Amino acid sequence: MRPQEIIEKKRDGLELSTDEISEFVRGVCDKTWADYQISALVMAMFIRGLNDAESETLTREMLYSGDVLDFSDIDMPKADKHSTGGVGDKTSLLIAPIVAACGVAVPMISGRGLGHTGGTLDKLESIPGYNVKLPTDEFRKIVKSCGFAMAGQTDQIAPADKKLYALRDATATVPYIPLIVASIMSKKLAEGLDALVLDVKTGSGAFMQSLEDSQKLSHALVQTGTKFGVKAQAVVSDMNQPLGQFVGNAHEIYECIKILRGEADERAKATTELSVELSARMLLLSGVADSIESARTLVETKISNGEALDRLRKNIGCQNGDQTVCDDPEKLFENGIKKHDIIAARSGFVTAIDTLAIGNALSEIGGGRVRAEDEVDHAVGFECMTQLGEKISAGDSIGVLSYRAEAHLEIARKRISDAYVVDEQARPNNTPLIHDIIS
Repeated sequence: MRPQEIIEKKRDGLELSTDEISEFVRGVCDKTWADYQISALVMAMFIRGLNDAESETLTREMLYSGDVLDFSDIDMPKADKHSTGGVGDKTSLLIAPIVAACGVAVPMISGRGLGHTGGTLDKLESIPGYNVKLPTDEFRKIVKSCGFAMAGQTDQIAPADKKLYALRDATATVPYIPLIVASIMSKKLAEGLDALVLDVKTGSGAFMQSLEDSQKLSHALVQTGTKFGVKAQAVVSDMNQPLGQFVGNAHEIYECIKILRGEADERAKATTELSVELSARMLLLSGVADSIESARTLVETKISNGEALDRLRKNIGCQNGDQTVCDDPEKLFENGIKKHDIIAARSGFVTAIDTLAIGNALSEIGGGRVRAEDEVDHAVGFECMTQLGEKISAGDSIGVLSYRAEAHLEIARKRISDAYVVDEQARPNNTPLIHDIIS
């Protein structure tokens, strides 16, 4: 079956057969399809669309393009969480140790940041020595030892997705729900899970900015998980402002450790609340708790009694990181980094925040990636001093930028300042942290 025939069929709006989709995914993996042919078919899918049968087949073929992990020898339920990404979205760093402390194994395969969204792997690598490049056997060993492991996608896990995502990003074909679902679920289903909770963001800093689109994606993800025998639930959460107190790799690790130590600032409250809710829903789907209320209570207990922090400390040791950051989180901050207060130009109330602009500004000065091959500066970050609905006076600090070069300060200062809309008229922030729960 020639690639041109399959491309032509979808170009003309016809349904692809199981064999044709299988041939495509196989060609992606064994390199018998050229990049331009892969990109052409993906563009045809993007424009002409995929029906439910095609979407399910694509997900299945991508899933089985590599290994599916088997944790049947671990006598605990297996669960994970996936987020569609945002600015300051650091909940995975809390959820994994919390849920593991509650008796659920969490084999978390995570990603790196791209564009305005941060990546869990980049955040973890701001812990000195922390190794996210784990072969499958080592990954399994760490899950068995401390209840969770956090690592990157290997060449053996959904290899078709690794290639397809890079080409989708380069050809502007990322924002299409069936392709997003196949990408996310092929990786997550390969973890051998019993349960999966999906955190789908909505708002100015989200990949899907409209609530309706976020809900559609949530339904598609949950339905796909269910079809493949995994209990799934989606939480649609708000991304109209950065989540919590800090944005940036080392900064976000710092915030999470302070939460687990019971020393967090009030501005980290949203991070804690969302992490508790997502963790509780993982416990509920896993059968560890019989109600969402009892699940939340168990999660809060594991934070307050220090068990979640102990679990994180053990994991850091297992993955060759510096465990002393759990006792002295200030060690995460680099001594040579410069700081600058972003000052409010007028008095009034913060009525809107362009969260995307903040994420893009930090990425451009090294805190994230503009291109997949870019290096990340883990020390770059932003501390949010004011949040939606708050009153502010001219001359007050909107936030504190951590930067390395003066040229970076000039890039980020105005963009972040302009991201905050200040009006004379008060407008209370009535936007809920959680917009919807989709089962």
